Amino acid sequence: MLSRFFARRYLFSPDSRSVVNLISGVSVAAVAMPVAAMIVLLSVFNGFESLVRSMYSAFDAELTVTPVRGRTFAPAQLDTAALARAEGVGALSFVLEQEVLVEHDGRQATATLRGVDGAYFDVLPLDGALRGGGAGLDGDGRLILGQALASRLRIRRDGEPVDLYAVRPGGFSSLLPMANYSRAQIAAGGFFSLDLDTERRYLLAPLAVAQELSGRDGRVSALVVRLLPGADAAAAKRVVGRIAGSDFRVATRHELRASFYRIMTYEKWGIFCIALLVMIVASFSVVGALAMLVVEKRRDIATLRALGAPTALVRSIFRCEGLLICAWGGAIGAVLGVGASLAQQHLGLIELPSDSFLTKSYPVEFRPGDLAAVVAAFAAVALVLSHLTVRSLVKNHPIR
Repeated sequence: MLSRFFARRYLFSPDSRSVVNLISGVSVAAVAMPVAAMIVLLSVFNGFESLVRSMYSAFDAELTVTPVRGRTFAPAQLDTAALARAEGVGALSFVLEQEVLVEHDGRQATATLRGVDGAYFDVLPLDGALRGGGAGLDGDGRLILGQALASRLRIRRDGEPVDLYAVRPGGFSSLLPMANYSRAQIAAGGFFSLDLDTERRYLLAPLAVAQELSGRDGRVSALVVRLLPGADAAAAKRVVGRIAGSDFRVATRHELRASFYRIMTYEKWGIFCIALLVMIVASFSVVGALAMLVVEKRRDIATLRALGAPTALVRSIFRCEGLLICAWGGAIGAVLGVGASLAQQHLGLIELPSDSFLTKSYPVEFRPGDLAAVVAAFAAVALVLSHLTVRSLVKNHPIR
């Protein structure tokens, strides 16, 4: 209690207007900025992570059922009626994926053709991702292409014809190479805008067209499942897996891209460690402030020692001073960081320079867990730095 009283007087006393107080104020600002920057950096990373997850969710179903052996299966192998009645299941759709060569106006590109049935948009709606045209899979059987793929092929509007080539199943003949491929010409019916990798890779077509082109009539490669709002994905996975049987595997959306999400987690905490190093370097300004304070208060130290104050009390006074400087800097930095993050998250003050993103402003998502991690890390740095600094300064001070 006594040491905290001295520390507050040294920092806030109206009679104290020395250079040391100015340096202490600079130290407060020096530690506040890295704390605020760490919170903002983590919030920006969270925002981009959520944006990427939302873009992937347009092509990755909450649950995906695939065969354990082989690439395709007959829909009759799954009890779709039982699956539709399963707890937590909202909608089902069969898809067939096939690697194809896409050609338009003399330009070619390889892509993944995803054939979908009429229930596909109940499972994976593309309402927010469609750009130009319409979802031309209903009725006239047109294609939906990614904007990056369409730009590469110079497909500028819906209705333009697109040639698709796929390898026929079975043996490959070098004598008649064109006989190994099947061809279909389909008009473009719409475009979607998501992440660049998905835009370059995928195009959608009616399931019947994909089956005919790949030579797999009546076959599909996966069953995609949409869950009801609030349903537990792990519990639904167990129920669907039990109904599907041992011949099928069930994967959640996160499991489909487990390596990608793992890398994003590593990147986030890598950024945290780099920012923490910057904060540690900035916190060394507190060392200078404490050193000058000890020199300035040498008469006070001598008076306390003459009154019988032990070394532990003297050290405690200056340790509290260092912690007080860090606490003020951390509090100001936390307020600034949280305020800036929430302002950008809800108001979108800073906009992205490109019009190709699904969002107009920098995506930011503040999470209380990040604030707790930053505060805990900063508190540890402040405790260690103040303890080591004061122990060294007071011990080596000529006044005992």
